[in-house]
Amino acid sequence: MNDSDPIVFVVDDDESVREAVKRLIASVGLRVETFGSTREFLDAKRPEAPACLVLDVRLPDTSGLELQSDLAAANVHIPIIFVTGHADVPMTVRAMKAGAVEFLTKPFRGQELLDAIQNAIAKDRVAWNERAQMAELRARYDSLTPREKEVLVLVASGLLNKQIGAELGASELTIKTHRGRVMQKMAADSLADLVRMAERINPSGSTNK
Repeated sequence: MNDSDPIVFVVDDDESVREAVKRLIASVGLRVETFGSTREFLDAKRPEAPACLVLDVRLPDTSGLELQSDLAAANVHIPIIFVTGHADVPMTVRAMKAGAVEFLTKPFRGQELLDAIQNAIAKDRVAWNERAQMAELRARYDSLTPREKEVLVLVASGLLNKQIGAELGASELTIKTHRGRVMQKMAADSLADLVRMAERINPSGSTNK
């Protein structure tokens, strides 16, 4: 398997459950890593790939619900499937409102878990691709000079080269040169393409930070 192949993380303090779930997931050709506690999971290096987390609610250290909250606070986005033998309505509602993909009560059917995992991975694959595209777009933006970034903001606001030149105290020819470099560095196929990129990275906001 490649490092970019989807992976399922399983966090459960019951070793027999971990092994059973691991065998089930591996049987459909998915990568799987298991952990006995939230600390083990947090300390492990996670590959850059679409993933999901099969998480027990009741754990010896931090609870599954607390881990869900901690991951969100740390801006770690991974779809979570909760499993528990002690579910109640408030617990389920809390987990789902916080973004959980599914909440399964033990004992659950293996196919139920596999269906939830496939759904979670499909969801994360979309988000992962979006994050990768955004990182690439941000890298292109960061390659611009300070003046090119200024030109990008003004081009995206709808100003013509002559108007941008007046705004920045530069000749129209100079602005045309800067604009061409911006288009090239941002790999924009058209002005509309460049404007869409600018909207995604919000350069006017980033330059004011």
